[in-house]
Amino acid sequence: MIGPASLQRVTDAHPRLLDATLATLVGGIGLLPLLFGRWPDGVQPSGADAVAAAAAFLLLLARRRAPLPVLALTVLGEVAFTVLASYPSRVLKIAALIAVYTVARTVRRRTALIAVAGTALSLYAVITYATDSAAGPEAGAVFAWTGMFAAVGATVRTWHDYAAAMEERALRAEAGKEEEARRRVAEERLRIARELHDVIAHHIALITIQAGVAGHFLRGRPDQAEVALGHIRDAGRTVLDELGPLLHVLRQSGDDKTDETQPTEPVPGLSRLGGLLESLTAAGLSIRQRQTGHPRPLPTAIDLTAYRVVQEGLTNAHKHGPTSEADLLVDYGPDELRIRITNPLDSGPYPAATMGTGHGLTGMRERAHAVGGSLHAGADTDGHFCLVVRLPLPPAGPPSDTRTSQWPGTALPATAANGRQG
Repeated sequence: MIGPASLQRVTDAHPRLLDATLATLVGGIGLLPLLFGRWPDGVQPSGADAVAAAAAFLLLLARRRAPLPVLALTVLGEVAFTVLASYPSRVLKIAALIAVYTVARTVRRRTALIAVAGTALSLYAVITYATDSAAGPEAGAVFAWTGMFAAVGATVRTWHDYAAAMEERALRAEAGKEEEARRRVAEERLRIARELHDVIAHHIALITIQAGVAGHFLRGRPDQAEVALGHIRDAGRTVLDELGPLLHVLRQSGDDKTDETQPTEPVPGLSRLGGLLESLTAAGLSIRQRQTGHPRPLPTAIDLTAYRVVQEGLTNAHKHGPTSEADLLVDYGPDELRIRITNPLDSGPYPAATMGTGHGLTGMRERAHAVGGSLHAGADTDGHFCLVVRLPLPPAGPPSDTRTSQWPGTALPATAANGRQG
């Protein structure tokens, strides 16, 4: 079945071929009476009909490129033919109606309305002149035929505009989906990058420090070197264990979300803080921990963020601090969890507030912002580097518990550092 969609596809694919076919058909209709010797109504054709057929053929070839001039020339040709031959040209009338359709289909609506009205009045005047009757059926039929061709052109125009709008909307929706997919991919990459940094940086720092300890005691105190190598082995095993779930997620496809073999390792949280402090203590960091408020179950995202912030903050204090000591405060407030990590700075000039540009601070700041929290890092007036993270919590009662604990680390030679966390 041939419908508007099929016609539109043919028109868009071969517009010139369609115009040539239509022009040939109309021109042929104008030449047929010359072959048979008369029109169907008995009127004898003349040489003017051949000229009119040729003019209609040429004008219809250009109807798409210049619709308004073609319509004007067609109407003027019909008027001139009627004046010279004393009867209207049927071929030019058909060409004028086709030009009316083209104008209604392509030209601005207001301009098209004026052009169609002018054409109808001009053709009415032609019929009135030829028939000497202003109220005959042919005169009335001019308005009907002109209005019908204009209505068809306007309908096709409306349908085409609607189809174009729907296509544009579909393209915008598809572009929106692609943009959303790219955004989600970027967010997932950022999340994986943060996880990889948090998992690897902490334990690699411990491995590096313990490797230095092992090298320091290897000849004089092999027992201490063996202990340090044991810590290196444990840190390496922990890295492999924590990388397992991340690698599993990266390997699986979108249809593997229900895979029964996916890891069931719990998400790290403050419940594992003791093990984290023990590993850092074993690496030589002396941690003074203080906890205030009433500990309570935390949302998973807040719990993971708090754990990673403590892990990264203490690791940076160990790597960059001039002394192997740090203070940790975990404060369970009524509506927020506050984590404060401080460590001494090197003596000498230091900016009043250093926000840092390293991956560690960037990752912590992004984690805090992702759950609606905030992060501030910089030097305080007492010569310490201070990291303060505030994470929102569901409403609870006022703080009611205070605990302080000491996690003494093994004394290690202080390394030169600028105190900057990153």
